[in-house]
Amino acid sequence: MKKKKRMILLVGVLAALGVLYIGFLQFKISQYSNMEAPKNADYVIVLGASVRGTVPSLAFASRINAAAKYLQENKDTVVIASGGKGPGEDISEAESIKRELVKQGISESRIILEDRSTNTYENIDFSKKLIPKDAKLGIVVTNTFHLYRSISIAHGQGLEVQGLPAKTPLKALFKSYSREYLAITKFYLKRYIIN
Repeated sequence: MKKKKRMILLVGVLAALGVLYIGFLQFKISQYSNMEAPKNADYVIVLGASVRGTVPSLAFASRINAAAKYLQENKDTVVIASGGKGPGEDISEAESIKRELVKQGISESRIILEDRSTNTYENIDFSKKLIPKDAKLGIVVTNTFHLYRSISIAHGQGLEVQGLPAKTPLKALFKSYSREYLAITKFYLKRYIIN
């Protein structure tokens, strides 16, 4: 009987810790979800996401639209379109960003392609090498759920960037946030424990 009570207590404690941890992650994500991007940035990095054939997913389209709006209002800002070609994608995510931005009136001359990356770490690392030499102020464009980790990774790589949050489509909320909690946990493990 005592063993059973101990087991129930342990499960209860672990569940409570899990809820607290998820609450902490959600708090960190929400801190970055309402950021206001500074005007006249030297560059923006748009982080890739899934493309179905040649069509950006809803979450990805939201990133591209947020970037297009910013670029329309800040005419001297250049954009690094970041993302390689994954399974089920007929074009690279970078090419998808470029095509959609051009459709929205952004000149190709302002678009720099980074089309090799396969994850957020590589997005930042490979894009960093393409930032114009005289550029100082940068912005990362991604969905609300992804901004905290993306900016943390960028800061870890020595980039002083701010964020431009793109809305996360309602349809993608549960899946996106669930996956992001795991991704942030992996980021913490890599940053604070494994290294």
